[in-house]
Amino acid sequence: MWILYAFGSALFAGATSILAKIGIEDVDSHVATALRTIVVLIFSWLMVFIVGSQSQLVDISIKSYIFLILSGMATGASWLCYFKALQLGDVNKVVPIDKSSTILTMVLAFIFLKEDITVPMVIGMIAIGLGTYLMVKNKAWLIYAVLSAVCASLTSILAKIGIENVESNLGTAIRTIVVLMMAWLIVFLQKKHGQVKKISKKSLLFIGLSGIATGASWLCYYKALHDGLASIVVPIDKLSILVTVAFAYIFLKEKLSKKSAAGLILITVGTLSLLIKI
Repeated sequence: MWILYAFGSALFAGATSILAKIGIEDVDSHVATALRTIVVLIFSWLMVFIVGSQSQLVDISIKSYIFLILSGMATGASWLCYFKALQLGDVNKVVPIDKSSTILTMVLAFIFLKEDITVPMVIGMIAIGLGTYLMVKNKAWLIYAVLSAVCASLTSILAKIGIENVESNLGTAIRTIVVLMMAWLIVFLQKKHGQVKKISKKSLLFIGLSGIATGASWLCYYKALHDGLASIVVPIDKLSILVTVAFAYIFLKEKLSKKSAAGLILITVGTLSLLIKI
């Protein structure tokens, strides 16, 4: 069942990038991230109360709280970098780099979570690495996308440890509080909070929709992560790149070159090969 949640996460994550790209077109990326997080926070706590897990707050261990907070901080850093890169570059160029966090996540899962790495998984990681290389060129946004991938990898491992004995929706909600605090801290430190009232209704709408899509993706993702293996859940989630590229072509008119298309095929084949373990 957790595999279905992982695929649900991929679908919503794919929609997130497109909605966010439209929403942050004329908005500072950090301000947009902070606004999106408000929506995600509301969405995540709504789910907590729907499933009735709020009573478990007092039962969560200090260890779980620490790792959930660390995971939230890693997510916040990943988001700030990701949406800055998304604002500066094309969706179908930025997303592949962010999704390459799969490789680092699997390595970290092997080291810290003692999850096995099989030959098909190694082949898959190599294919993902080559595919990512083919899809990108040296651009100003590259460093932001790489940092986003690194932080996203840390997020998955820290979250896996943090939600080990915590209801997944509650774990997601707790992490989101940390992300919200981190995002708004950056906004206020950069003195950009005054820009909020200047944002157009269209941008606010798409930023809000992006937040809802992110919330849905997170709820599916961390439910899958709670019940399944991080080394399997993460690759499935990264298949959102297919949804993103398709939406980017339909709504943003972004087209792939032959080289980028070859890279996308390699990433997809490599990701699917990781699932042979099942």
